[in-house]
Amino acid sequence: MVVPLRDLSKYLSRRVNVINTVNVIGAVIETTFAKKTKRVFPKKKKGRDTGTDYCCNLRIMDDTHHNFTISATVFDKNIERLPLVTAVGDIIQLRSILVDTYNGEVNLTYWKKISSFALYKGKDDDILDPYQVSSSDFVPKDEDKIIINKLRKWLVNFQLHEDFRKFPMFREFKEETVTNLTCKILHHSNVAKDKWVIYAWDGTDTQPNAICSNLEDELKHPLPLQRERLPLSREILCTLPTVGSIFRIVFETGVQKSHLHLLTVGKWVKITYLRLKLYGGLWHGVFTCHTKLRYISNEDQLIVERQRLADERLSLISRRMSYLSFPEPLPITAVNHRDHVTPVTLMSVLTHSEVTAIFKCIVRVVAAIPCKAENLCLSTEKYKMRLTLKDSTARIHANVIEEDVVTLFDGYPDDEKWNRKLNRLLGVSDSNGSIGGEKDTTRNPPWVCVCLKSYYLSEDDIWGTRNFRVFDTKILEDSS
Repeated sequence: MVVPLRDLSKYLSRRVNVINTVNVIGAVIETTFAKKTKRVFPKKKKGRDTGTDYCCNLRIMDDTHHNFTISATVFDKNIERLPLVTAVGDIIQLRSILVDTYNGEVNLTYWKKISSFALYKGKDDDILDPYQVSSSDFVPKDEDKIIINKLRKWLVNFQLHEDFRKFPMFREFKEETVTNLTCKILHHSNVAKDKWVIYAWDGTDTQPNAICSNLEDELKHPLPLQRERLPLSREILCTLPTVGSIFRIVFETGVQKSHLHLLTVGKWVKITYLRLKLYGGLWHGVFTCHTKLRYISNEDQLIVERQRLADERLSLISRRMSYLSFPEPLPITAVNHRDHVTPVTLMSVLTHSEVTAIFKCIVRVVAAIPCKAENLCLSTEKYKMRLTLKDSTARIHANVIEEDVVTLFDGYPDDEKWNRKLNRLLGVSDSNGSIGGEKDTTRNPPWVCVCLKSYYLSEDDIWGTRNFRVFDTKILEDSS
């Protein structure tokens, strides 16, 4: 007999050492990534180590209990034998599963010796054969098929009623914490053996962060341009939006990639319990053992609204730059004779169709080499600098060469004046003293306007040797 989820509490055992099992069928509303269990040592051997089983947690729901979800945890020594749902919203049948409580909530626990399961397609299918079973002798009964059909019909019009405020947008990230997320999956990248980066987007800009690094150590330990070690290829970059922050998500060590297929490129997803982290001043997310992927209906109102906002931003040319740079960048720089040029994002610069071009951008200068005037001509008699520029869409390196250095600093100022101007550009406050003098000084670079030109170093590989250069840009005197 299949027990409705609303009646599970009736099957809790009232006697010690007596375990009750039930059969249930429900729609998978959430699923975690698989992980290795932890084995707890007795008091004589303090600590934990990796257990022998893998486990995953599912939250299921049926038409009798649609205001709440029930947690079901499944264990197995073989990760391939865990329930591997093809889509959140598929239907799971659990037989001889234990009913228990945890933190005052009724939950279900899979007992390997006697429990079994079968997975079926959700609302968009009418096939009654399971696509995954825990054992070859698992055969659904006629009663089970009736319940599965009923669930599928119910799911067609079902929507999870959720508070939009519990799913913040990228622009609302403020601190390293655990959060829920609604975003569009843009790309997956296998950056190393068994290491993946997921690229997500919601059309908004992440907040600019204070930068904490040793400027004098920038040559040996530069600020990263992205979360992953190597940049994406130009071919991939050109498929990404040119407005809005591209948010990277990585996997915590020990979290298996078993549900990577649920993060479908081009689709919106709901993610809960995602850890927010900062890396070199860049936001990224971490899939942990507690992170879950949540069910989305065809007409999910939260997704519809987020997609509308994203489409609106993409369609309006006047908004194709960071919201955070409006209404104007601070009057710290001036660009020569380019007031009529519409600013573009750094992602637009990276994906421009021509290898050589001229751009005006609103950026933050987050690092500079050299960071002291006395080092400007240390190795060569020619002036040369490298600035690290950032906006909400990307980070790039941009050189400042010879006459452009003279233009940037408005002539040949003495060392003190040169350092003071660069301080303003990098957001180093006067209270921090001379630039680079203190290790890991926190700075908050302002938004400034710069002119960029792209060029190449080799005609044999024009795109592979493409570089960027700041020109026609001057740091203004501090009028305060």
